[in-house]
Amino acid sequence: MPATLPRFTFYCGADDFLVGRAGHARFLELAVDGGADEFSREIVSGFASNVAEVEAAVNRFREAVQTVPMFGGKRVVWLKDVSFLADSVTSRAEGTLTQVEELQRLLGGIDPAEVAVLITASPIDRRRTFPKWCEKESEFALFGGEGDGAAEALAGVIQAEAAALGTRIEPAAAELLLAKVGPNTRLLVEEVRKLATYSAEGSPVTEAQVAELTANVAEGDFFETAEAFFRGDLKWTLEALHRHFFSGGDARPLLSALQNRNRLMLQVRALVDAGEARLGPRGLDGLQRAASTFGGHFGSAIGEKSSFNVFSQNAWYLGKLAQSGKLPSLRRLIDNQREFVQAFETLIGRAGEQEDVLREMAVRCLGEK
Repeated sequence: MPATLPRFTFYCGADDFLVGRAGHARFLELAVDGGADEFSREIVSGFASNVAEVEAAVNRFREAVQTVPMFGGKRVVWLKDVSFLADSVTSRAEGTLTQVEELQRLLGGIDPAEVAVLITASPIDRRRTFPKWCEKESEFALFGGEGDGAAEALAGVIQAEAAALGTRIEPAAAELLLAKVGPNTRLLVEEVRKLATYSAEGSPVTEAQVAELTANVAEGDFFETAEAFFRGDLKWTLEALHRHFFSGGDARPLLSALQNRNRLMLQVRALVDAGEARLGPRGLDGLQRAASTFGGHFGSAIGEKSSFNVFSQNAWYLGKLAQSGKLPSLRRLIDNQREFVQAFETLIGRAGEQEDVLREMAVRCLGEK
C-alpha cells in the first residue's frame, strides 16, 4: 500500500451539525467510489455515555470492519457520532482509554482496498494522543471554529450555504443574521435557505431582508429593537416593540439589552471625545492603546465580557455598533440611561402596560429629534 494513501477518513470538530453533514456526504462518496451496494454499507453508532457503551460501540465497529461482504466487493463502514473522544468523565476513564487503544489498533490494520472507514466525532479533545495519530494516518478534516475562530467559522458556513444555493449574502447581512440567530448552525443554514428563496433571482440577500424576515432568537439579544432605537428611527422602534410584545416578549430583558448597549456607547463617546480613539473602517481604532491607559480602573475583570467595561469588547464590534447610526452625544446617552431607569420604575406600577410604557419612553427619547 502506498504510504500516501490514508487508511481511513476522520472528520471531527466542535459543531456536531457540520461534522455530521460533512460525514454524510463523504459516506455517500465512499459508497459510490467503492461500488458498495446497500448490503456492503454499515453505520455504527459511536455515541456512548459510559464505559460499557464505549466498549459495545468498539465491538460493533470491529465486527463491521471484519465482516466479509455477502456478494464480494468493498465494504463501507461509518462509525458515526463518536462522543467518547471529548474532554469528559467517560472519555478520561481507564476503560475508555483501553477501548480507544483498541480502536487505534483496528484502524492501523485496515486495508483501504477492502474496506473504506469513516469516523465522525464531536466534540473532541485534540490534545489527546488518538486524535493526533488520526491527523497523521487519515484523511483528516476539522469542522467548526473554536474560541475566537467560532464566529468566523459560522460566517463561513453562511457564505458557503448561500453559494451552494446559487446566490450570495452581503457581508453586513451575514453579520446581522449571525447576531439575530446566534451560534446555532442548523438554524443559520435554514435561515439562509429561506432568505435565498425570498431574494430575487440574481440578487444578493440584503441586510434589510434579514432584519425583516429573521426572528431574534439569540438568547438575550433583542437586536432589532436596539438597532432601531440607536439609529434614532422612531417609526422602526415602535414597530419593533409591537412585534416583540405581540410574540409574548417581556419588557425587562429588552430594557436590559438597551441599557447594555447604551453603556458601551457612553464609553465609546467618552473615548472619542477625549481623542483617545476614533471610529474607522476596522472598528474603534486605538482601543488597545486606550486600554493600557485606562484599563487599570476596571480592576482584574478587564478580560471578562461586560457592557460595563468597553475594553472587554471587540474593537470591530464596537465600531459596528457606533456606526450603525450617528453616534449620539454624551448628553443624549446619559438622558437615555435615565429614561431606561425611569421605565423600569414605571413598570412596577403598570405591569400590565409594558408595551405602552416602552412606547412612551421611545417617543420621549426619539421624538425630540
